[in-house]
Amino acid sequence: MIRKEIAAAKQLRQVMKDYYYELDDASNSINKKVAWCSSVGPAEILRSLDFKVFFPENHSAMLGSSRMATDLIPFANAIGYSPEICSYLTADIGAYLKNITPLTRAYPDIESVPKPDVLVFNTNQCREVQDWFGWYANEFNVPLVGISTPRTVGEVTNDHINFIAQQMEDLIESLGKISAITFDIKKLKEILSISRECSELWKKVLETAANEPSPITFFDGTIHMGPAVVLRGTQQAVDYYKVLLAELKERVKNHKAAVENERYRLYWEGMPIWGRLRHYSELFSSLNVCVVASTYCNSWIFTDFDEKEPFKSMAKAYIELFIVRSDEFKEKYLKKMIEFFKIDGIIFHDAKTCPHNTNSRYGMPQRLEKDIGIPNLIINGDLNDLRCLSDDQSRTSIEAFIEQLEES
Repeated sequence: MIRKEIAAAKQLRQVMKDYYYELDDASNSINKKVAWCSSVGPAEILRSLDFKVFFPENHSAMLGSSRMATDLIPFANAIGYSPEICSYLTADIGAYLKNITPLTRAYPDIESVPKPDVLVFNTNQCREVQDWFGWYANEFNVPLVGISTPRTVGEVTNDHINFIAQQMEDLIESLGKISAITFDIKKLKEILSISRECSELWKKVLETAANEPSPITFFDGTIHMGPAVVLRGTQQAVDYYKVLLAELKERVKNHKAAVENERYRLYWEGMPIWGRLRHYSELFSSLNVCVVASTYCNSWIFTDFDEKEPFKSMAKAYIELFIVRSDEFKEKYLKKMIEFFKIDGIIFHDAKTCPHNTNSRYGMPQRLEKDIGIPNLIINGDLNDLRCLSDDQSRTSIEAFIEQLEES
C-alpha cells in the first residue's frame, strides 16, 4: 500500500533542517545561548530572551523513528536508569553516552546535539523530565530550572493558574543572567501572539480530519506536528501551517482521501510507536481504515495564550494539558473527540515505559464502551523500546478488531 505523502512535507523538511542547523550554529558560537526545554515547557519565555531552544523529547522521538533507540537504551540502564522508566529518557542518555545522534544521519554536517547553557523543564508531562534534565545539568555543569505542576487536575482553578504563573515569572531573573539579555515584556507578548496563531492553525489542520473522508491521518500528524513542538513562537511555524492547511482544505474540497475507500474511522489514544509509524500507517491503509485523530497530536494546541495576560494565560494553557488532568476530565474530553471526529473505535496504546500517557490501565476503555458503546482495542508496546512490541500479535489483534467492527 503506497502512502499518500502530503506535498507540504517538502517544505517541512526544509523548515526542520533550518531549525537544526541554526541550533548547531548557536552551539558553536560564543555570542549565542542554547536552552534545552521540555516539549511543553516555557519555550515562549526562552525565545523572548533570545535563547535558541532545543527539545530533547523531539530528539528522542527521532531516535525512535530511526529505530536507533532500542539498541541505545541498555547503555542508560547500565548507569542506573531502570528499563521500566521512560524510554525517551533512556534512549536519549544512551545516545549521549555513545556519542550518537540521528541528527548526523539527517544532516551530515551536524556532529552532535547542541550543548546547553541552561536546562528548563515543566513537570506537567511527568517527573522524568526533571530527572532527565538533571542528569544533563550535572554532565554539562550548567543550571537546571523548572516548573512544578500539579497532577490529576480536574477543574483548573485560579489557584492553579496563579501557582504556575508565579513560577514562570520567577524564572525570568535567573534566565536573564544566563542569556545576558534584559527581559522585555513587549517581546514576550509578541512571541506569545505568534505562538497562539501557530496553535490555532495547527488545531485547524487537525480538525480537517473531521471531514469524511479524512484528508489526513494520525500518522501524518505525528510528522507534521514538528513545527508546533519545536518552533512555536516563530513565524516559520505559522507560515508552514498556512501552507499545510491550504493543501488539506483543497483535499477536502476535492474529496481526496488520505486512505482510499475509507471504511472505518479510528482514534489513537496514547503515545505513537515511533519505530513503527510506517508499518501501522500501511497496515491500517491496507484495511481501508483511517486513524483520523489522537490525543497526542492535540497536545500542542495552546489557544488560551493571551498577550494581554502573558504569564497567567501561559500557566492556564500549560496546566490544561490532557496528560495533567483527572480521569473524569479525560473521559469527557474523549467523548467529545469521538463525536467530533465521527469515530468508530479507539486504539489505546499501552506504552510499557510511559504510564503517564497510558490511559488503558484503570478501566477507562471499558467505562467508555459502557457509557457510549465505543469499541476499543489495547495494543501493548512502547514509544521507543521495540522489545516491548510484537508486530505479529498487534497485526492479528488489529485485523480481528476490524472484523469486530464489520460484524457490529
